[in-house]
Amino acid sequence: MTEKKEKPIVIGLGEVLWDCFEEGRKPGGAPANVAFQANQLGLDGRIVSRIGDDALGEELLAFLQSQGLSTDLIQHDSSHPTGTVTVDKSISTAPVYTIHRNVAWEFLEFTDSLQAMTEKIAAVCFGTLAQRSPTTRQTIHRFLDALPPSCLRVYDVNLRQNDYSREILKTSFQKADVVKMNDEEWLVVAELFEQKRDSMVPFCQWLSETFRIPRICITRGGDGCLMVESNPEEGAFHVIEVPGEKVEVADTIGSGDAFTAAWIDALLHQAPLKLQAMFANAVGTLVATRAGGMPILREELEILRKEMGV
Repeated sequence: MTEKKEKPIVIGLGEVLWDCFEEGRKPGGAPANVAFQANQLGLDGRIVSRIGDDALGEELLAFLQSQGLSTDLIQHDSSHPTGTVTVDKSISTAPVYTIHRNVAWEFLEFTDSLQAMTEKIAAVCFGTLAQRSPTTRQTIHRFLDALPPSCLRVYDVNLRQNDYSREILKTSFQKADVVKMNDEEWLVVAELFEQKRDSMVPFCQWLSETFRIPRICITRGGDGCLMVESNPEEGAFHVIEVPGEKVEVADTIGSGDAFTAAWIDALLHQAPLKLQAMFANAVGTLVATRAGGMPILREELEILRKEMGV
């Protein structure tokens, strides 16, 4: 009898919450979305976050468990409520988020169980928003510092409101070996670091060389993505651009997170650069056709994987 091969563990480190729309609420939080989609892609996606001891927290756990995700690394907080975000989709083509403060995910603790997990992880995705809290920021940094060199440290910049600073970005870039941002975020980052904003490629080269980041991607919504792979020590710098696919968009919430999950999946499967970009773009596009950050698409994703040969 052959031994069953364990799935690579992919951690979404940061916020898990409810996205609250006029018509109802849906589970979300960028790193949680990444772990959710990684799980649907056939990896062992797990969320490291914190919820309140309340009905909203229990509802979140029940949903995640019903979709086959382990919730063992989600902490409980008796003093702070489960996080919520009010999402307004009526103002423009991009949703407007009101991310409520003093909630459970802002008090994530570095525990013995988190320390014990670090040796088993294939990839971890973290963002900027959760680092607005000093407590959670310290936990994220301790977690990243405890990881083995073989683990992919994926920084999905994901800027929200004014919950970021040059210092948070700088430290995050220093701890990452994979960075993703969108075509609006790179302009903000370039301005913060006093770089030219006239072209994505020179910016990516600067970012790669300055912070020794071997993989960078800028997503461009319906226009696809630009992905680079570099080795600053050898002076190697490869660029690939993949066009977007025109689809009927339900909303863009979670599509970037799905892109990140698919990119991680392709990297763990050692796919070539062009296939990484094509697969991530296809998965992000698929999620954009469905509402919310965690649409159930396991069968569709399996078909897509087989069709693209990832």
